[in-house]
Amino acid sequence: MTAQTTARTAARPVEPAAQAWRADPYSDAVRTGRGPLFLRRSDGWLLPLDVERWCAEADAADSTVLARCEGPVLDIGCGPGRLVAALTRLGQPVLGVDVAPEAVARTVRTGGSALCRSVFDPLPSEGRWGTVLLIDGNIGIGGDPGALLRRASRLAAPGGTLLVEVATVDVDERVEVHVEDGNGGRGTPFPWARLGTGALRAQAADAGWTRAVPWRAAGRAFVQLRR
Repeated sequence: MTAQTTARTAARPVEPAAQAWRADPYSDAVRTGRGPLFLRRSDGWLLPLDVERWCAEADAADSTVLARCEGPVLDIGCGPGRLVAALTRLGQPVLGVDVAPEAVARTVRTGGSALCRSVFDPLPSEGRWGTVLLIDGNIGIGGDPGALLRRASRLAAPGGTLLVEVATVDVDERVEVHVEDGNGGRGTPFPWARLGTGALRAQAADAGWTRAVPWRAAGRAFVQLRR
């Protein structure tokens, strides 16, 4: 894969979850680099989304992820592209994938390479990625962690690495959420999931991932897995 920047729209119809991330509250926040932005559950519970951190340079906790990357790297749900940009500067072959056009556009502006596509769409180099990333809670994509982990297994090379950011508490939930900005703007509902370290280990084993190695950095929690 070359370092040439690429942006492409998926050919198949947009899934409800993908449509939600294309909604104005999320797109506006990514465009401006500012929140507030939240995921709201149907019972009213709010999960703040750290847009400012996503749109900034990779931080100290991110550096612990970057240090574990073995190229080439696929960043699923790359968002505004801070990890793609950081890996590009380090000389690592890397591709970001995101369903939000504004996120892909911002990744491209930072000098990264990204596709506007769902992880469940056909992707380049399937079965040959040295590292697959699911950072910033992206284990929740699609609301079915088992399906996402199996998909990641098909994307990774034999012996490849999966790096997952998990919840800092012991949780295993499947919920319906929507994105909102706290000022009346909101997206359409879509399925989401949250996993802590224990729940991820159980799901990962069933999806063919082994050798779980957890670590923490700057108040965030991660797990490294091997295919």
